[in-house]
Amino acid sequence: MRKSRTRLKRFAQNLDMSEHIHKSHVRVCMRRVGRMDALRMSHSRQRQRLLQELGGQRIPFLSPSDPGFQELWKSSYPGLVLRRADALPPDLHARVQAALCSLHGRGCLLRDLVRVRGRDVFTAVSRALLGLPGHTYRYLNTRLFTIPWHCGEEEQEEEEKGGVPKEEEQKAQKHEGEVQGQGQGAGERKAEACCDQELRAACKALWELNRFFCEDVNCREAGDHGRDVEDPQVSEGSPQPQCSKGSPCTAQFNVTLLNYMDPATMDQLKEEPYYGMGKMAVGWHHDENLVPSSSVAVYNYSCQDDKVEGGGSEDVAPASWRVGLKVAWDINTPGLVLPLQSGDCYYMRDDLNRTHQHCVLAGEMSRFSSTHRVAECSTGTLEYIRRRCKEALDNVSTDPDTGCKSLRSLSPSTLQLSEEVHNEVEFEWLRQYWFQGRRYSRFCNWWNKPMEQLEEVWKEMESLTQLTLAVAEDDGCEEQRRKEVAETLLPTLTERQQHRLTWKERCESRLAQTLPPEEAPVNRPYWCDGDPSMPLPFDLTDIISRVESLLWKL
Repeated sequence: MRKSRTRLKRFAQNLDMSEHIHKSHVRVCMRRVGRMDALRMSHSRQRQRLLQELGGQRIPFLSPSDPGFQELWKSSYPGLVLRRADALPPDLHARVQAALCSLHGRGCLLRDLVRVRGRDVFTAVSRALLGLPGHTYRYLNTRLFTIPWHCGEEEQEEEEKGGVPKEEEQKAQKHEGEVQGQGQGAGERKAEACCDQELRAACKALWELNRFFCEDVNCREAGDHGRDVEDPQVSEGSPQPQCSKGSPCTAQFNVTLLNYMDPATMDQLKEEPYYGMGKMAVGWHHDENLVPSSSVAVYNYSCQDDKVEGGGSEDVAPASWRVGLKVAWDINTPGLVLPLQSGDCYYMRDDLNRTHQHCVLAGEMSRFSSTHRVAECSTGTLEYIRRRCKEALDNVSTDPDTGCKSLRSLSPSTLQLSEEVHNEVEFEWLRQYWFQGRRYSRFCNWWNKPMEQLEEVWKEMESLTQLTLAVAEDDGCEEQRRKEVAETLLPTLTERQQHRLTWKERCESRLAQTLPPEEAPVNRPYWCDGDPSMPLPFDLTDIISRVESLLWKL
């Protein structure tokens, strides 16, 4: 009878422990994956509520020709600044527009296969990311990796003074030197290794545009936003507001997301649902993953098809592209629509991107946009993930005589850090990179060596997990210690297994199979069972079962 009671008591304790482990795992998953998905679900509910409130009616919106347009702009959209094309130097226009066409012609702008509400979809827009070396930008569960914009030493000194934080730029240059200069001679290898002269020139032109924006955005005064619309014929020589030498530089754009849209190929454009503004090339959204209250600067270039693809053109003036803005989830404030001529720019300053939403309304010509932003990169740089990997591997000790490895610390917090970094480098870096196929190495090899290095570090983390598992299964180890190690290991192993299966399914999906070989997703890292170079199997089902059984026994 006593034995039965003891067994029942132990069974109940194990049930409680199993429930605790499950809840812990759910918390880990929700923290990492659920934040953005929860936000999008919230936006979806808000959208449905808004449409229900409207009941089929339309909210009014104003264009420049409508009475009250300027008043609405000043009262409800004060963070919006329009800069007509003639506010930029003509030679800068020429270089930037040639660069955009060159990047498009080289195949650098591609549609992304993104993840929205648990399913994969292609973006209607073709994109590429340029920016500081080693930086990334994350949107719609997709991490884009920068093609580094190039600048010489003289320009670099000016960049450090104004356009980009000196510390960040120095770190980026350090990465570029470490990666591109390994095993080579002078800085000539550093310059040649990344990409060819044509691509470097294109990237440098967009860096020059970025530098112009960094200076100009900070010079715009709050009341400056309406002037260019009221008087679109401002001459090139007209005075422009100047920054004092002591004024702070708050717009430090570190990346630009390039977009290419061809309405002739966008056959399923949706009608704007709230105002009746017309066909949307990009729906209502906030730009995500930005430093809070940072500005966004957008360069608009509409071009005839012959400039992009060699086709003909007609003399009839085509409909222009427009940007629409609205106060987020507000049905009382009229919307605002700005027509954009080729070469026009607009800025969304201060917290406009947070409090308002914007959309892109399709015109009739092909359109490029260069959207300069201050990406939130606290967890999105090569330096960051390298530092995290080092922290994780610092827990491994190697015997100088035998070469055998062991764990320095078995504390749950240290083991959890190592396993979380293991998952981070695999799913936020390696699989994100390879899911986009070989697109980067086709025209720029900057990321080749860093990703090889990260994969080597990740393999070391597989060995670290093997060491941790060995401690949990060591009968000679203290029982309480084994239990703590197993409890720490189980949630991250379960998460790893689920993510591996998800990425494998994504790589083999119907949409993924439609891509050409050089763009098709690669399920990497991947290895077969019994691979002698790998300490653990790809499929962790059996190992997870072993850890679960162990916890039932302890």
